[in-house]
Amino acid sequence: MKKLTHDQISENRSSLDSLHKVKRLPVYVILNSIRSNYNVGSIFRTSDGAMIEKLYLCGYTPHPPKKEIMKTALGATESVNWEYVEDPKEVILKLKKEGIKIGALELTENSFPHYNLKADSLPLAIIIGNEISGVSQELLDLCDFSIEIPQYGIKQSLNVAVAYGVTIFDLRKMFDLI
Repeated sequence: MKKLTHDQISENRSSLDSLHKVKRLPVYVILNSIRSNYNVGSIFRTSDGAMIEKLYLCGYTPHPPKKEIMKTALGATESVNWEYVEDPKEVILKLKKEGIKIGALELTENSFPHYNLKADSLPLAIIIGNEISGVSQELLDLCDFSIEIPQYGIKQSLNVAVAYGVTIFDLRKMFDLI
C-alpha cells in the first residue's frame, strides 16, 4: 500500500467551479451560539466533506473572516453555502414554511439515536447548540424531533464539532444509499 500524494488526491476532488455538479446532502445546519472559532471552522470543513445544502450561523456564533475559523476550515468557507442570521427562529420558521423537518442534536426526553433517522426524513434541518448549554428550550419547542449520539462512558456528550461530524456523515451514508 502506498500513500497518495496531495496532487493525486486533488485530481479526484471537486473544484469550486465544479461544485454545482455535486449532489448535495439535503440537510440544512443551524449553529446557534457556538462559542469556539475552532469548532465553527471544523464544522465548515466537515460540512464541505459531507456537501451539505447550507450552513446557518446564528446567535453569537462567530463567522468568517475570523482567522481561527479560516485556519481550521482550510478553505471550506468558500465551498460551503453559508449565511449569518442573528435570530435562529427566523431560519427555523423559514425552513418549516418550505416543508423542511427540523431536528435538534440534543438529549431530550424523546430523543432517539441519530442512526435511527430514515431516508424519508430528508430534507431536514439540524440545530446544533452551544457547547455548554446545548439547544435552548425555546428552539426545541420549534423542533419536530431530537436526536442524540449514544454515550457509553462517563461523559454526557461529545465535542460539538465531533458530534456534528458523526451525525452528518451517518446522514450522508444514508443519503448515498438511497
